[in-house]
Amino acid sequence: MSVKVDYYETLGVAKTCDEKTLKASFRKLAMQFHPDRNPGDAEAERRFKEIGEAYEVLKDPQKRAAYDRFGHAAFQNGGAGGGGFRGDFSASMADIFDDIFGEMMGQRRGRAAGGSGGRERGSDLRYNMEISLEEAFTGKTAEIGVPTTVQCDACTGTGAKPGTSPRTCPTCGGAGRIRATQGFFSVQHTCPTCQGRGETVADPCGKCGGEGRLPEERNLSVNIPAGIEDGTRIRLAGEGEAGLRGGPSGDLYIFLSVRGHEFFQRDGADLYCKVPVSMTTAALGGAFEVTTLDGQTTRVKVPEGTQTGKQFRVRGKGMPVLRSAQTGDLFIQIMIETPQKLSRRQRELLEEFEEISSSENSPQCTGFFTRMREFFEGLGESRT
Repeated sequence: MSVKVDYYETLGVAKTCDEKTLKASFRKLAMQFHPDRNPGDAEAERRFKEIGEAYEVLKDPQKRAAYDRFGHAAFQNGGAGGGGFRGDFSASMADIFDDIFGEMMGQRRGRAAGGSGGRERGSDLRYNMEISLEEAFTGKTAEIGVPTTVQCDACTGTGAKPGTSPRTCPTCGGAGRIRATQGFFSVQHTCPTCQGRGETVADPCGKCGGEGRLPEERNLSVNIPAGIEDGTRIRLAGEGEAGLRGGPSGDLYIFLSVRGHEFFQRDGADLYCKVPVSMTTAALGGAFEVTTLDGQTTRVKVPEGTQTGKQFRVRGKGMPVLRSAQTGDLFIQIMIETPQKLSRRQRELLEEFEEISSSENSPQCTGFFTRMREFFEGLGESRT
């Protein structure tokens, strides 16, 4: 006579474990010793049965309480636990796996059992659209042509020849799935007759060939809001492919990309622009005008002694913030241009300026080389 192993030990859990821990341990072990993963392995099949038997008892609060009090005797000969352990182990295992994997399989079973009548949702479509930075700034309404499928007007989407209608599948009875028992384990499969639709069409529509839909290019109007960013996805519900045999249409997803601009770079709602200025303007001071994305001009004052990299902020001249009244800023970065192709007189003036210049005229240049020299002199002294 074989000795039964403690159910808690079989499932590798403590006697005080909660329901969540119990289920997680069972799921892991059932997957490990499932016969489909261990074909021909008698020991794995035995362990699988032990695991199922243990979980069948411990998942039920009343049976678990009886087992905790009387042990295996609670389920022998209708013992103290009452009711006994069910002898129909095949049905028991089917119930167990319905409990564990119900979420995974339930959606497909529910879909067939819900009377969908063979109707399947159409596929979602993707459309890539490129716009300019100016269009992203102002927003626009774009007209696009999308190759898709539409409901067949001859059969109104049923797929059946006008005057006829689809019939309930004789194999699955309209469920879309059939159940087969393999030993002690019950498995569901897609019905091979109706391919899971639950219906068959004996006399298909001549126009759509029984699909219930036809290819067509649709012209759609798309609203692009001001301030939209690169990579934004716009969803148009129900504008995807028509469903099979009158099923609901899928959705259309428009993926937007914003082309790079010749003068402006975007960072969120802010814009950045690099502006070259002459060496004399940077040294003596001055001003210049830039045209912003709204078509207006903005005057920027350059203080005396401005250095390369200096940024000036122009408030409210950036991008609009999507679906709000806020607007970003424009940041202008100065790039000082060194004179080229000097005339003789220009060279003479610059040479004269160099002769009378002092360290105060170029403090960054003088300070940099002084600090570099001192750094390496100190490094040499530390090595000796």
